[in-house]
Amino acid sequence: MSLLLGGLLAICLVGLLLVLRVWSVVRTGTKRRPGSGGAVSVLVVAGSGGHTSEILRLMDSLSAVYAPRHYVIAHSDAMSNHKICSFERSRQQTQSSPEVNIHRIPRSREVLQSWTSSIFSTINALSFSLPLVFSLRPDVVLCNGPGTCVPVCMAGLLLGIVGLKKVVIVYVESVCRVQTLSLTGKILYLVSDYFLVQWPSLRDRYPGSVYLGRLV
Repeated sequence: MSLLLGGLLAICLVGLLLVLRVWSVVRTGTKRRPGSGGAVSVLVVAGSGGHTSEILRLMDSLSAVYAPRHYVIAHSDAMSNHKICSFERSRQQTQSSPEVNIHRIPRSREVLQSWTSSIFSTINALSFSLPLVFSLRPDVVLCNGPGTCVPVCMAGLLLGIVGLKKVVIVYVESVCRVQTLSLTGKILYLVSDYFLVQWPSLRDRYPGSVYLGRLV
């Protein structure tokens, strides 16, 4: 009985330390200013359709200090690959182009996929995201709502938890979200260092979010 009680106490202690570590990693992100020390390596998660269009319009406003630029797309997302390549080619015509790479991981959730099965597909996507993020070690992860960004952000958070590098997670809620957050937004609201919304109604409902007007 005493052995069982000791084991439960040890598990509770480890769980408490893990929660405190996660809280510490998330809290320190708001004190960091990427770019103050030079170039900023950015990992951009592109969704499909409108998500990709929005994130590329946002990327167009970023200066050349954000380099290298790494994009993450789903394996089956040929349209986003085409849009990113076209976008980067157009930028090369007007300014010096930093290193650009496109990486692919499995989708976390396909359209009309059940929520139960999406748990397993997300875990599968996480198994690809972990080695990718740990290899790239970006300064910033930038995303705006596709389910694919959840495992990528979790991998970035874990990088800080294990003490290798603090990755600043910037989440931009889609402009089509006026009153409520998307499911991805509800998840990343808890761990993002900067959570940006494009409507004042969302800012009022979610303390800690940042309203900067229409970003895209």
